[in-house]
Amino acid sequence: MLHLFDPVPQLLKNVRFNGGNAPLESDKVQKRIAAAEAELKGRGRLVIRKSGTEPLIRVMAEGDDSKLVERLVDDICEAVKSAA
Repeated sequence: MLHLFDPVPQLLKNVRFNGGNAPLESDKVQKRIAAAEAELKGRGRLVIRKSGTEPLIRVMAEGDDSKLVERLVDDICEAVKSAA
Protein backbone atom coordinates (compact mmCIF):
# COMPACT_ATOMS: atom_id res chain seq x y z
CA MET A 1 0.00 0.00 0.00
CA LEU A 2 1.25 3.45 -0.90
CA HIS A 3 1.55 5.91 1.96
CA LEU A 4 1.25 9.52 0.88
CA PHE A 5 3.40 12.20 2.44
CA ASP A 6 1.68 13.91 5.38
CA PRO A 7 3.02 17.47 5.67
CA VAL A 8 3.67 18.79 9.18
CA PRO A 9 4.12 22.35 10.38
CA GLN A 10 7.61 23.66 9.64
CA LEU A 11 9.23 26.96 10.53
CA LEU A 12 12.58 28.42 9.47
CA LYS A 13 14.08 31.59 10.93
CA ASN A 14 17.45 33.19 10.37
CA VAL A 15 19.49 34.94 13.06
CA ARG A 16 22.17 37.36 11.88
CA PHE A 17 25.33 37.50 13.98
CA ASN A 18 28.74 39.16 14.00
CA GLY A 19 30.85 36.97 11.73
CA GLY A 20 33.61 36.72 14.35
CA ASN A 21 31.44 35.05 16.98
CA ALA A 22 30.51 31.37 17.10
CA PRO A 23 27.09 31.36 18.80
CA LEU A 24 26.41 27.67 18.09
CA GLU A 25 29.36 26.74 20.31
CA SER A 26 27.84 28.53 23.32
CA ASP A 27 26.81 26.29 26.24
CA LYS A 28 23.54 28.21 26.57
CA VAL A 29 22.67 27.57 22.91
CA GLN A 30 23.68 23.91 23.11
CA LYS A 31 21.53 23.41 26.23
CA ARG A 32 18.54 25.13 24.58
CA ILE A 33 18.87 22.91 21.49
CA ALA A 34 19.06 19.78 23.67
CA ALA A 35 16.00 20.90 25.65
CA ALA A 36 14.08 21.52 22.41
CA GLU A 37 14.98 18.06 21.09
CA ALA A 38 13.76 16.55 24.37
CA GLU A 39 10.46 18.46 24.09
CA LEU A 40 9.89 17.13 20.57
CA LYS A 41 10.17 13.57 21.98
CA GLY A 42 10.91 12.12 18.56
CA ARG A 43 7.78 13.68 17.02
CA GLY A 44 9.65 16.27 15.00
CA ARG A 45 13.09 17.44 14.06
CA LEU A 46 15.43 20.37 14.43
CA VAL A 47 18.02 21.60 11.96
CA ILE A 48 20.28 24.35 13.26
CA ARG A 49 23.24 25.34 11.13
CA LYS A 50 25.47 28.21 10.16
CA SER A 51 24.94 29.57 6.66
CA GLY A 52 27.81 28.89 4.32
CA THR A 53 27.51 32.26 2.57
CA GLU A 54 26.27 34.79 5.15
CA PRO A 55 26.77 35.50 8.85
CA LEU A 56 23.48 33.76 9.68
CA ILE A 57 22.38 30.90 11.87
CA ARG A 58 19.46 29.04 10.33
CA VAL A 59 17.01 27.56 12.83
CA MET A 60 14.40 25.15 11.47
CA ALA A 61 11.96 22.94 13.32
CA GLU A 62 9.09 20.76 12.24
CA GLY A 63 6.62 18.66 14.16
CA ASP A 64 3.00 17.78 14.72
CA ASP A 65 2.21 20.80 16.92
CA SER A 66 2.61 24.17 15.17
CA LYS A 67 2.58 26.16 18.43
CA LEU A 68 5.33 23.97 19.88
CA VAL A 69 7.38 24.31 16.69
CA GLU A 70 7.07 28.11 16.78
CA ARG A 71 7.98 28.32 20.47
CA LEU A 72 11.03 26.09 20.06
CA VAL A 73 12.35 28.07 17.08
CA ASP A 74 11.80 31.35 18.91
CA ASP A 75 13.54 30.04 22.05
CA ILE A 76 16.57 28.83 20.10
CA CYS A 77 16.73 32.09 18.13
CA GLU A 78 16.74 34.09 21.37
CA ALA A 79 19.55 31.93 22.79
CA VAL A 80 21.56 32.44 19.57
CA LYS A 81 20.97 36.22 19.66
CA SER A 82 22.13 36.46 23.26
CA ALA A 83 25.24 34.37 22.50
CA ALA A 84 26.13 36.34 19.36
